[in-house]
Amino acid sequence: MTKKAIILAAGRGSRMREMTNDRPKGLVELASKPLVAWQIDALRSAGIDDIVIVTGYRGEQFAPYADRTIPNDDWANTNMVSSLICAAAEIDGPVIISYSDIVYAPSIVKKLMAAPGDTALAYDKDWLTQWNRRFEDPLSDAETFRISNDNILTEIGGKTNSLAEIEGQYMGLLRFSSQTIDAILSVTTEEERPKMDMTSLLMRLINAGHTIHGAAISGGWCEVDSTSDLRVAHEIVDEGQLTLEA
Repeated sequence: MTKKAIILAAGRGSRMREMTNDRPKGLVELASKPLVAWQIDALRSAGIDDIVIVTGYRGEQFAPYADRTIPNDDWANTNMVSSLICAAAEIDGPVIISYSDIVYAPSIVKKLMAAPGDTALAYDKDWLTQWNRRFEDPLSDAETFRISNDNILTEIGGKTNSLAEIEGQYMGLLRFSSQTIDAILSVTTEEERPKMDMTSLLMRLINAGHTIHGAAISGGWCEVDSTSDLRVAHEIVDEGQLTLEA
């Protein structure tokens, strides 16, 4: 049973501008609560009792929020995959992996926990509703996402100019096992991991024959990658579309 979560929170979040001058991105506040506190409340409500945060920029500020912290000392020169590898020893069973700039309902965590297989991710079938609020042209940010009828991921992270190639939105919430980490280490090299992003890693796993299951959701979350995203997130919370109700 999944009882542990790892939040990847090493980055500064430069697109948040002056809001991250004195704090990491995960501690920017949404409705008077830091983003990471939203995540922790959702994870605890879903039954997670052990939360680890991988830190970097101003990482000491996360200490009050985590059961343990693990530093990514080279956070300024590496991507999300390196932060994940920093915490590889913590993935000794099924573990929830969360980005630090997303907010989600406990029900999404529970659905991801219930997905089959060693590796799974949550994805939003109704992604375009939120992307239309975030971007004048949703395709300027969206990437390919294809999934089979039995919820097996077949493609992710490619550039596209067609909505037909986007069957959902990867939201930065995954479930990995120790077998997933073994697979990651076998299909990537130590030299390429520092510059590899998560969707490239997932596509590498797919191409190597590793099965990634999808947990489909419809709304109930948001991503805060910029100051304009934060405004949209406040609107979503105010409208009651995002709560921490289980």
